[in-house]
Amino acid sequence: MPEFLQQLNDAQREAVLSTDGPNLVIAGAGSGKTRVLTYRIAYLLSGNAAPWNILALTFTNKAAAEMKERIASLVGRERASRLWMGTFHSIFLRILRAEHERTGYPSNFTIYDTGDSKSLIKSILNEMGIKEKEYRPGLVLSKISSAKNNLILPNAYARDQKRLMSDAASKVPRVHEIYARYMKECYKAGAMDFDDLLLNTNILFRDHPDVLAKYCNLFKYILVDEYQDTNMSQYLIIRKLAEPDRNITVVGDDAQSIYGFRGAKIENILNFRNDYPDYKLFKLEQNYRSTQTIVNAANSIISNNKGQIRKQVFSVNEEGEKIRILQAYSDVEEGYLIANDIVARKGGDEASFNDYAILYRTNAQSRIFEESFRKAGIPYRIYGGLSFYQRKEIKDLLAYLRMAINPRDGEALKRIINYPARGIGKTTLDRLEATAVHNDITIWEVLNHPGISALGFNSGTLRKLGAFTGIIKGFVAKSGELDAYNMTTEILATSGLLKELQSDTSTEGRARFENVDEMLNAVREFCDARKEAGEPASLTDYLAEVSLMTDQDNENEAESEKVTLMTIHSAKGLEFPYVYIVGIEEGTFPSPMSGSNMQELEEERRLFYVAVTRAEKRVTLSYARSRFKNGEFNFVNPSRFLREIDQSYLSIEEKSAFGGSGMREQSQARKPLFNFSDRPTEPSRPKFSSSFSNTVSGSSSEGGRFTDSKFSEFDRISVGCKVEHERFGLGEVIALEGQAPDTKAHVRFENAGTKQLLLKFAKLKILG
Repeated sequence: MPEFLQQLNDAQREAVLSTDGPNLVIAGAGSGKTRVLTYRIAYLLSGNAAPWNILALTFTNKAAAEMKERIASLVGRERASRLWMGTFHSIFLRILRAEHERTGYPSNFTIYDTGDSKSLIKSILNEMGIKEKEYRPGLVLSKISSAKNNLILPNAYARDQKRLMSDAASKVPRVHEIYARYMKECYKAGAMDFDDLLLNTNILFRDHPDVLAKYCNLFKYILVDEYQDTNMSQYLIIRKLAEPDRNITVVGDDAQSIYGFRGAKIENILNFRNDYPDYKLFKLEQNYRSTQTIVNAANSIISNNKGQIRKQVFSVNEEGEKIRILQAYSDVEEGYLIANDIVARKGGDEASFNDYAILYRTNAQSRIFEESFRKAGIPYRIYGGLSFYQRKEIKDLLAYLRMAINPRDGEALKRIINYPARGIGKTTLDRLEATAVHNDITIWEVLNHPGISALGFNSGTLRKLGAFTGIIKGFVAKSGELDAYNMTTEILATSGLLKELQSDTSTEGRARFENVDEMLNAVREFCDARKEAGEPASLTDYLAEVSLMTDQDNENEAESEKVTLMTIHSAKGLEFPYVYIVGIEEGTFPSPMSGSNMQELEEERRLFYVAVTRAEKRVTLSYARSRFKNGEFNFVNPSRFLREIDQSYLSIEEKSAFGGSGMREQSQARKPLFNFSDRPTEPSRPKFSSSFSNTVSGSSSEGGRFTDSKFSEFDRISVGCKVEHERFGLGEVIALEGQAPDTKAHVRFENAGTKQLLLKFAKLKILG
């Protein structure tokens, strides 16, 4: 037995040693599933398995790279480098390029990202005479993606009554027509989107049994990470490849299945035993990440789900702090409470800002925390924000690179045909595009057609179009001779991009130039790494790698220390010492969309479980009693999920706007902290310690005049008054300006900073 297996616990070792047949490894949060996958592959390689006979599928390039590096340290770099290891999309891209003659696509087909797909949909809508505001491209693309991931092609979509009824209800009944045109345009352009990489692999294996047999014979051992996140399309490919030898090992945790909205099917992992009745089950239940309290609290949360594979995760780490509960008057105060809490605790925690994460259910919740952090001087980063490769200057350069290997790429062509400016205006481009549509060819084919002069362009325009096609043809010719780095420098110089960037000396212009320079560095690093490994470093290879990047792959771990703000979905797979989970209210978390659907509610609960198990040392949960939603001020109830936590693991903090301080620990013998029925009640106004008799409720108007009674209320507000506001909490009036009824008060709130409020609308309650 290899010595490295001694580094595993008993449960992990058993899962590693079971090499043959179907194996299901249920790995609780923080239980070392990546180690099991890594050591299992290393164990296979230390035996008789050839590296090219092992297929290992992950969901991020970063995870695959880290695993491959670890395997190399165990069995040697040469053997590790020959593994078929990578994301689903990267592995299937590799297969589709190798088998391109069977699919009808060129070997160097382009990969469209979401922006390219939306742009193409916009063009199709325009051609069909449909307004974008009626058929939002994002919604249309989502429906097309759902169909592809369920292997529904356009003709089948047009016959699918359930989807057609759904489209009609969404007031987009022509999606099936758009889908058909979208597929046709992608094929003409020699392009696939991310979903096509899965869809076309399924079609390839369906229509060409000899190709399927070839890869079944190649892959003797199949390993799949995060199996609970696979969709129907991925599931079917895995089933087909694993069928002959049935040496398949899947690793995952049904309790962390949170991507149903992307098409992930939790049934894939729950029904593994039905697919492979002779399977072996292994449970990894020891959590190495979190304290005992965090693990036990998380167990009490997920125990409420019916659809799961039962396990009992445990920790032998220290007991740790209880789960803290913070209550705020409003969403605004919630932001300031947490900002103040981080500042107050950072020193005692002996921590850096990198150790703190704010997790929220929706991206929209980040704004309030950004505002409160800026005012508190806390550095932060938004995880999953604008990717480096989504910046305009980077996408411009990438479009030129794409054209160099596939000039049929219509979306890339439209982006760069007049950038830098070369006098080819929108009217000219519209005429080219209309001609291409009418003749069912690409814009590139129109540009190179001998009959282009018949389109009515003047000699100056024809000369400009000819110059553009000449530049692109030059790039195409050189793309087969130069590596990715030299090709990129050639394109920067010849296209005029470099001159354009250097001419802008503004702060923003310098930043754009620096971004392009950084991309050039990335291309050089790619080429150096590929050449060192004896692998090709062509422009095609580089674009394939860049196009398959995920959010996690783009993260720069060397950044200066900052608090991380992110959605819970983005946090999966990550860990932080101190985690704040915010907005734990009915209608926010769980999402209002899950209220009447038990399956969706259980996914929301799994999402909450994932959030809690990101923490190593401390979890803080916060909720507001009032929140602005859809432009309206609403009173809200705390989430049902708070009640589901075993209250012996909770403590509620009574401080700040609530007039006291200190922690009140909960025990089962005490009155429950959250005492509301299983079905959330209608939102009610929060109960304050005193009545609203002194509230300045604003001005009323009678016959166009303000009543005297309201003036008397205004007169009671003076500098130095202690007041209370429904959203901002407790504060002190520090200045007044203007005359009634337009008097404005400057109020310094304890947790929300200084605000300027018009008294007739502010509803301030006078406390003294």
